[in-house]
Amino acid sequence: MKYKLHLERISFKEAREYIEKNSEEVYYVDPGYKIFKDYYIIGVPPVAMGVRGKELLFTYVKPCHGTFVMGIDSDEEIARLRDGESKKIKSSLKRGMKAKAESSGAPASFADIYKK
Repeated sequence: MKYKLHLERISFKEAREYIEKNSEEVYYVDPGYKIFKDYYIIGVPPVAMGVRGKELLFTYVKPCHGTFVMGIDSDEEIARLRDGESKKIKSSLKRGMKAKAESSGAPASFADIYKK
């Protein structure tokens, strides 16, 4: 795979800030997110991944050398990232509805009814 190094030997925070400022779309993934079938993204959460045109921006950690921001052209990985993010958004909306019900004062379980 042809890649481009944008930044070398930086902190996770600097990498996240660079990706946030230089991407058209930014997605936050958990450490251990798998890309290109064999590689795992590691870092301090929130781990940012960016999309700029057809280029995927992400952090790469090389032991003893530090953190790098890399860019690789990959329509397939960008589509997979977008698809995974849309699923996360849908699940967080469902959790939001449960939290809204709890904040309205309605009992969430039978045990809550008997506590009052």
